[in-house]
Amino acid sequence: MTEPQSFPEDWTTALVLVAHPDDPEYGMAAAVARWTSQGKTVVYGLATSGEAGIEGMSPGTAGPVREEEQRRSAAVVGVDEVRFWGYPDSRLINTPELRESVGKSFARYRPDIVLTLWGGPDWGNGVPNQSDHREFTRAVAEAAEAAGVTAYQTAPEPTLIVDVTGFTERAVESLAEHRQYLSVLDPTTPVIEQARAQVASATQPRGGFRHTVGFRPLA
Repeated sequence: MTEPQSFPEDWTTALVLVAHPDDPEYGMAAAVARWTSQGKTVVYGLATSGEAGIEGMSPGTAGPVREEEQRRSAAVVGVDEVRFWGYPDSRLINTPELRESVGKSFARYRPDIVLTLWGGPDWGNGVPNQSDHREFTRAVAEAAEAAGVTAYQTAPEPTLIVDVTGFTERAVESLAEHRQYLSVLDPTTPVIEQARAQVASATQPRGGFRHTVGFRPLA
């Protein structure tokens, strides 16, 4: 396997597009923390409000809870602008309407790069990827190709890496802001412990660095 290269950093504004609240924190929050510390601008766009994601809580209650948790989480890593597009959680489909929404976000922010989550069938360990992720990532890929926008996805076998050594604790704090979501997801494990385990999994050593976040070009 070819050794991954350093992720390009000759850019000023990045647009992170994901399906649900907490998606940035599970994959790339440590990299976002690094970049905002350098003075770069990162904006989050979320297709849904994750309203189907808290068991035992109605969508009408869960949606606003998850939106607020995402705003607090983003602020921890230096992201000031978070937009929710209002598509239905767990029912995302790569439609012309969704691709149009992606394209409108390109026009609004004119990002130098776009980042999204892995859209493959599984996470590289046999665990299936969610349909929402697969559909949304494909919509981002098609919209980016049509608009000529440079886009990347997080990847279990990356070709590009970001050295995030020194930024993992910020990522832990960011994920831990999803308190209600995580406390219902795993009631027996403290939220901070869940967050620390997830960030450790997402920031593995590569390329001689202690902690990295990995990406691949989105195609």
